[in-house]
Amino acid sequence: MDGEEVILIAVNQQDIASTNQADALRTMDAWTQRSPVENNPAYEFKHLRMLYLPNGLLFEDHLEKRWEAVTGERVSEIIFPSRHVAASGQPSLTLHPIGVPHLPMEEQGPYGGHGGQAPPPSTRLASWWKMLLEQAPKDASLKDFDLSLEVTHHGPTVNVPCLFIEVGSTEATWGHEGASRVLANIMREGLLHTPEDAWNEAKHAGELVLVTLGGGHYAPRANQLAALDGVWLGHMLATYALPFEQNSVGEATGRWKQSILAALEATRRSFPGGELICSMDKKAFRGWQRQAIRDLLEEEGIPLLTTKQIKTRLGLA
Repeated sequence: MDGEEVILIAVNQQDIASTNQADALRTMDAWTQRSPVENNPAYEFKHLRMLYLPNGLLFEDHLEKRWEAVTGERVSEIIFPSRHVAASGQPSLTLHPIGVPHLPMEEQGPYGGHGGQAPPPSTRLASWWKMLLEQAPKDASLKDFDLSLEVTHHGPTVNVPCLFIEVGSTEATWGHEGASRVLANIMREGLLHTPEDAWNEAKHAGELVLVTLGGGHYAPRANQLAALDGVWLGHMLATYALPFEQNSVGEATGRWKQSILAALEATRRSFPGGELICSMDKKAFRGWQRQAIRDLLEEEGIPLLTTKQIKTRLGLA
């Protein structure tokens, strides 16, 4: 129906972790095939749409505009089921937002996205993380799998809230049926049966929305804090996504500020009316870098809180 608002699930036909999640999801309800979109297979169920793309996901920019141009339907959010690649080979289930805000402005990243930009993060990140922590341990076939959030990274460039939901980390586990089934169930529950997963400004105004700064790729700070009831999760910037330099008079330069401001702006777009807060991995930065971050956040009116302070705000400490 023209103008209808839908959620798009973008699938990579060349990725068994992606197709397994999508196929498992379609077996759970009466999805129907619809007319191809850009000559690619497409399906629908209620307000959900699914598109099987031919050659990966990282460079499929502006999918929301492309879908609307063909169908007349407005895409409010995109979910990307995918595989996760890691040199460690550790079996894993992960969630993460996307973007490369630390790269030079407008430069296309080696894995998609454009420098200085971070698409709005899905407001479901924290709730799906909590579901993953609850549901994965109940499946005995996943006993060797790590569960983790990942920091903001890679493409594509889109302009609606989105997340990647992934099975890692090698060919040995990408096709794991138990992993795909658990992630498909989280998508189904979150997209069809728990509307509180999505931000509602009237209902959630003033609630805490977390952006994390510093640390490694697997977001240990966010893993801990996003598991707390009452915390919503936005972008997570690893230390490598905050490129600091220092000029001759000791001032902080480099693209660290560009990266933080892009992450804050995108997160604010996803959570209108929320109280944006930051948490920093102090050990990830030198003293002058920490002070530069504090000064920027003070200018932006964003509280920089410790784990204890966040728990106190939530009534947990």
